[in-house]
Amino acid sequence: MGKLILRSTLYVLVLTVLTGGIYPAIVYGIGQLFWREKANGSFIASGGRVVGSELIGQGFQKPEYLHSRPSAAGKNGYDATASGGTNKGPTDADLAKSIAAAVAEARKDRPGDPRPVPADLVTSSISGVDPHLSPDAAEWQAARIAKSRGTTEGRVLEVIRRNVEPRTLGLFGEPRVNVLLTNLDLDRSLPRP
Repeated sequence: MGKLILRSTLYVLVLTVLTGGIYPAIVYGIGQLFWREKANGSFIASGGRVVGSELIGQGFQKPEYLHSRPSAAGKNGYDATASGGTNKGPTDADLAKSIAAAVAEARKDRPGDPRPVPADLVTSSISGVDPHLSPDAAEWQAARIAKSRGTTEGRVLEVIRRNVEPRTLGLFGEPRVNVLLTNLDLDRSLPRP
């Protein structure tokens, strides 16, 4: 019986050291060696200060910027420490009301446009902090951005289109637009009057 307890205790200690110490240290070291920027959060600096992460979505409310997907993460949304979706299904009345309100809000960007509003402007992502929009959702907002920046919609569309990221390895995911990076490009290319 004593040998069994000793052997079990040694197994626990060895596995704890391997999986709780050595393995994380190796993964951390490889990340720092080969992908330092990504391993440390992919922070984006502008004007000498960090303005966000390329990997974590944040809310933009001003009319001169692309607006992110709706977020259910945390009390006010876009809280990376409380990442998560709404957990509401297609038959949930509250979800239907929030989508209807989001559609009405998105329609203000393009009054009279008969096309359907892109889904990612009216539904939150599963994490609540998705940093990307579909190109359609970004282009939907171009008229509002152009008006508030005092420029043409065509010039805003140029900035959006040059920020479209292709499918990963040409196969995985969908083309996407990083909201933070595009908003920074808008500020550089089309400064507000």
